[in-house]
Amino acid sequence: MKKRILLVVLCLACVASFAQTKGKKPAAKKPVVKKGTAVRPPALTGGAANKQTSTVDTSKKITDAPITADPAKPFDRPLDGYYKKSNIEHNKVTAYANLRESDVVFKKRVWEEIDLREKVNAYLGSPKARLIDVLMDAIAAGELTAYDPTQGKDDGDGFSVRLTPEKARAAMADSSVVNIIDKTTGEKTGSKVVAGEFQADSVIKFRIKEDWVFDKQRSVFEPRIIWIAPMVRPRVAGGGNLAYQPAFWIYFPAARQVLVTKEAFNRNNDATDLSFDDIFLKRLFHAYVVKVSNDQDLRIQDYATGIDRLYESEKIKKGLMDFELNLWQY
Repeated sequence: MKKRILLVVLCLACVASFAQTKGKKPAAKKPVVKKGTAVRPPALTGGAANKQTSTVDTSKKITDAPITADPAKPFDRPLDGYYKKSNIEHNKVTAYANLRESDVVFKKRVWEEIDLREKVNAYLGSPKARLIDVLMDAIAAGELTAYDPTQGKDDGDGFSVRLTPEKARAAMADSSVVNIIDKTTGEKTGSKVVAGEFQADSVIKFRIKEDWVFDKQRSVFEPRIIWIAPMVRPRVAGGGNLAYQPAFWIYFPAARQVLVTKEAFNRNNDATDLSFDDIFLKRLFHAYVVKVSNDQDLRIQDYATGIDRLYESEKIKKGLMDFELNLWQY
């Protein structure tokens, strides 16, 4: 009897709980609004719909405000290419072999000039990588020292007076002839040469001073550059131009530390990692002789003119090559 009463009570409890849950209405779900879309207000019915209308323009999309970059804030610069060229930045100077005085059985001092107007040397004056820009930047930064070319009796390269970066740049500046006008009468009384601004394109020649040495210890006959100088052509007050002269001299062994980390332009291949030091070390240029050490201290232009100067230059080069070839017997 007790079991039947308990069963009836449980059934009534289940029916009551089911009736309560069935009578409740489910909660309305909030609409999900996607970012960038307009929200439409709920529709109004009856008279309220006539009094109030929606002011939201659904034809326009809501977008995020653009992010403006701060110029002063550092950022990662995009890579200009698909790999980073860092080999040239970590280059080290290839040292010359040690040279002892007792091993030198022959030496000849030679002055040569490199003309950038020649096709084989044109890349040294390329706007992408100029040799003169590398030298001038190093002088301005204090990495190289310029020497006055007017001091000394050995063709003006005594290298005894140092130039400040300002004086070195002034020596490279192109000059112009300006008329001198009298302030009272307004008439021309003369003319003077005024220094202008430095133009890198105006440098078309370099002079190098080197020693051709035969080392009997290694049985090698090789040239070693000692000094290098950019050439300028000063103007005179009469309107004419003088011959090309060195603007200043730079000690080449010191310049190698700078040139080895500066990439030179190669017209045939952009991936050669060719430095300016490699150009001089491997003799990837053409130069003609302007002077060789002699007892009269004469330059080639002192005893040869016109095309004969080039013939004399090639004769000197051939004489140096023949000296090396004549050392060997088969």
